Amino acid sequence: MLLTTGQAAAELGCAITTFRRLIHAGLLPDLSYRGVRTMVPLHAVQALSTRAAAPIDRLDAKELAVLRVDSARRIDDADRDWIGYGAALEPDDLLKALRGWWRCDAASVAAGGLLPVTLSGYVVAVLTGLENWVNNGEGRHAFPEARLAGHVTDLVAPQIHYTSPRDDDRELARLLLGTRLASQSGGAIAYVTPLPAD
Repeated sequence: MLLTTGQAAAELGCAITTFRRLIHAGLLPDLSYRGVRTMVPLHAVQALSTRAAAPIDRLDAKELAVLRVDSARRIDDADRDWIGYGAALEPDDLLKALRGWWRCDAASVAAGGLLPVTLSGYVVAVLTGLENWVNNGEGRHAFPEARLAGHVTDLVAPQIHYTSPRDDDRELARLLLGTRLASQSGGAIAYVTPLPAD
């Protein structure tokens, strides 16, 4: 059975624009097209709807920063060609696309030890190596030593790619990639507080 993007979004309880970000990022396989309509397999929507929440209570952090991104788009920049998340981007290009200048509490970001990257509420990448940061003098911070621990190329049956040789990075990526992580923010960086495990 196939669903329209509107039906798929309704099943997931999200806005159509939120669901379309997953499509534009290349995270949903087996799509088909009827004229201008994108059709999504029901099993894909069911897989997304039953995805487990990120087990952030297992992390050693009192507060965790979350980077909320959109699907990748080309930009005219001397340092990178893309901004946002795209499943087809090579790891080096993806890392550049995810690193930016953010309004954030840099010390809090660093204290968390990692930065889950979410697209439409799903963890699609994990950044580590956030110990050092720079300030542009206008209230924005960057983490030039950030590493891409891993990323997802298929969100339905999560296809995870580990891109860091470090075991601790790979373990964080394994724990979080493909899970759901809700966050609210007016900007790119949100903060979530892990609840104690029952």
